[in-house]
Amino acid sequence: MPDKTKTSESDYKQKYTLKQMELNSLLEITQAINNNMSEDNLYKIYEFTIRANQNISQLVLIVKDEGDWEQRVIYGVSSVDDLLLDQSYFNVDEVTAIPNPDEAKGFEWVVPVKHKDSMLAVVLVAQSSEQPEQLNTTFLQAISNLIIVAIENKRLARTQLAEESFRKELEIAKGVQKLLFPDKLPDGNRLKMQASYLPHHSIGGDYYDYIPINSNQFLICIADVSGKGIPAAIMMSNFQASLHTLLRQTSNLTEIVEALNFQIMQNAKGDQFITFFGAIYDHNLSTLVYVNSGHNPPLLANSKGEISTLTEGSTVLGAFDELPFINEGFIDNLDGFTLFAYTDGLTETENPLGEEIGCEPIEDYFKENYTNALTQIHDDMLEMIDVFRQSKSYRDDITMLSCKVEAR
Repeated sequence: MPDKTKTSESDYKQKYTLKQMELNSLLEITQAINNNMSEDNLYKIYEFTIRANQNISQLVLIVKDEGDWEQRVIYGVSSVDDLLLDQSYFNVDEVTAIPNPDEAKGFEWVVPVKHKDSMLAVVLVAQSSEQPEQLNTTFLQAISNLIIVAIENKRLARTQLAEESFRKELEIAKGVQKLLFPDKLPDGNRLKMQASYLPHHSIGGDYYDYIPINSNQFLICIADVSGKGIPAAIMMSNFQASLHTLLRQTSNLTEIVEALNFQIMQNAKGDQFITFFGAIYDHNLSTLVYVNSGHNPPLLANSKGEISTLTEGSTVLGAFDELPFINEGFIDNLDGFTLFAYTDGLTETENPLGEEIGCEPIEDYFKENYTNALTQIHDDMLEMIDVFRQSKSYRDDITMLSCKVEAR
């Protein structure tokens, strides 16, 4: 007769050795995690550990990645793509035996991997023998949780670092954009200006400016860069710096616009363009010289109440190596006037039906109310588009810039 005592002692030693191996495996994986090992290497260690310590014939680790289930470790079977369609595997709360292994490519157990009630992964496994007690599901679940939670924490850490980096870039871009706009606009007896800026995102691509040239002349401008966010803010920052530099060298708008077009092409390589309106007014000569480069035509009311749209100029800047044409607009005998300029975010405001407000209501209002205070004009324009859009959000940045010169 076999010695039952010796058999029990042999079984005990075997179980002890297995437990020791499992414990060593957990310690090795913990050390790998602490050493900040890559995700790919952690998955390889996971597969090796399971195969070395468990009596299995098939193994697949399915991980939830940004809402989709993806297989990360697969052993003993070529593919489990069709099994991914069976959502019942992803709804178990504890280690569960698969009722019909033949219908599941031979897999016998489903092991859920959860963290704070969130399902992170699922392990499908099959044994290489018909001895179910040899599969230590507790160890399998423990090591799976250890690996998956560690990888999830690494992803969260990367996400937090990326978000923090983006926030810093955003703050820098906001600071850069804030420097684009003048600290204050004239509000004297003869010259008054008003600006309103409503960014669609936290960083926009609109720009306006007032630049004194000398005691008699000043430049007023408004611009809109294609695209939004940080790249648009950087592009517009370069544009503003170039404009200020050029204006110190010359007050010839044609030369300035041609140089700006060259700078944009050098920087953006045709991937971005800028619409621009710039005008220089001379108090002594009572003249306005302007160039409109593909921008929404500003509205001008002279002291007689005559309304005109300022359309002379060129095409957008940054679309061609050399501008195909450029014409300066010139208005003389302009002792007093009101000018209203805006970006296309104003006229492209949509209502819930998807209809744009367009230019006509803007022009009609200006014709009837150009004598109002500039602040009143801006407030009325914003109220008009708010009533029109109802619950529909703005599609784009909205910038308005107005200038009033009182007749002497």
